[in-house]
Amino acid sequence: MEIQLRHRHPPPNQLRRPLSPAVAPRSACLTVNSVLGGRAQELIQSGAVSPIAPKEASSAIESHGYALLDVRPQWEWERARVSGSLHVPLFVEDKDNSPLTLLKKWVHFGYIGLWTGQYFTMMNPGFVEQVEEIVPDKDGKILVACGEGLRSALAASKLHEKGYKNLGWLSGGFNRATDIDFQNVEGTEKLQYATIGGASYIFLKLLTALQSVGNVENK
Repeated sequence: MEIQLRHRHPPPNQLRRPLSPAVAPRSACLTVNSVLGGRAQELIQSGAVSPIAPKEASSAIESHGYALLDVRPQWEWERARVSGSLHVPLFVEDKDNSPLTLLKKWVHFGYIGLWTGQYFTMMNPGFVEQVEEIVPDKDGKILVACGEGLRSALAASKLHEKGYKNLGWLSGGFNRATDIDFQNVEGTEKLQYATIGGASYIFLKLLTALQSVGNVENK
């Protein structure tokens, strides 16, 4: 199963609620620029799940007691992760090798996997139970994060349904983070590039190399 996030700029009458004053000043108005559907969108719009921008995440964690829950799949987490964060993937690799699944994997590889490096995935059936094992206190504050924001919104919806009430959502995901938003990052890549793989990763490295050459020539 593959989920792609499409971004749009909402009209003024659809601006979302600002962050809680406990996390950011009232003037810091965040908008949910992601196309979310169903329960997840309702929770974020109502404020039941608090949207927190990447630049405010460190403050939420260090000063307001949020635990950072990374719900990206294993391969993205291995490339880059915030030190001290919790990790429970919402989606896991689908290892079923039945004829129908193999056909789906082949189609996925041709249209998505070759370019992005993403595996063919399925919903983690034990997601909530695994979170409950590491965060048994359902009154605890959890900041749910992923690469682009869609998977984490879905994860927050599932956790809210099971009784977690103090939930934050990393709006825009790690892809919107800058190098200074999270000071301690482990792995081989920058946090904002961890979702990139396959052929697109090769193009990214080529572009980065060309930019470096250009910067040197301009000095």
